[in-house]
Amino acid sequence: QVQLVESGGGLVQTGGSLRLSCIASGRNISDDVMGWYRRAPDNGTDFLAMISGFGITTYSDRVKGRATISRDNTQNAVILQMKKLTVADSSVYLCKHLYTQSWGPGTQVTVSS
Repeated sequence: QVQLVESGGGLVQTGGSLRLSCIASGRNISDDVMGWYRRAPDNGTDFLAMISGFGITTYSDRVKGRATISRDNTQNAVILQMKKLTVADSSVYLCKHLYTQSWGPGTQVTVSS
């Protein structure tokens, strides 16, 4: 089992940037596929970015060019950095451990106009 906790959310101005962390416990995730998502208006989840065990990254079109997913293996964590934020980026951001289908509780990001 793996437990995930996201942090780094808050209030950001339009055009600003953010750095979110997802720290895992219960399992070493350095070789695991990890993803970042955010809550969609219909209460589903929208895929944002993914990093494989080999470090291969994948991004959705909604964040491509604005987002970077990376690992911090010293903290057993996955990082999401985003820039050029707009109001449409306001949401709860969640990380996911794909092998166990485990989710963190999420961190709220609010972008002010």
